[in-house]
Amino acid sequence: MQESDECLFAIHVPLMQNIPGLRSCYDKVGRLIYFGRMLDKIRLHAAGRLPPDYVENLGEHQFTLDGRCCRFLGVPYSEIKKRTLAGEPDEAVLNWAHAHGASRTDEECNVWNRFIAKLGWRDERSRVLSQRIKESGLTGKPIETLIDHIEFDEGRDPVASRAWEKI
Repeated sequence: MQESDECLFAIHVPLMQNIPGLRSCYDKVGRLIYFGRMLDKIRLHAAGRLPPDYVENLGEHQFTLDGRCCRFLGVPYSEIKKRTLAGEPDEAVLNWAHAHGASRTDEECNVWNRFIAKLGWRDERSRVLSQRIKESGLTGKPIETLIDHIEFDEGRDPVASRAWEKI
């Protein structure tokens, strides 16, 4: 594909909008990245403000980040959802998960953060990542991971902001 074709393609495949109330994947709650974003998606979906493209990634499905997060914590998504929609603060939901799921050390939380931050880089999700980059018209961006793709797709530049330093 020539550069002019890439620009034309990008015009026809719009970026996802920056959704008010949906934080970055890199933002932390407690010791974990992504967890707060999962709670934001739950709240936005309940309020009817989560775009349809995001709905299919809610819950405990095998390859969703929500599912991976709940399995890491050892708690069902349905319980996280119930507590979130009951109005519990983010830290309280996370504290409940730590108390009722798998007890996680600081080192295990660090491993989780690094795993999620690098998902799609030289692993089983690499093909999915390259497909998503093309479909979203982001070819040529310095995207190496699934989270970087989400960030660029929503109008944030994790490379310029050095988002990985928040981990």
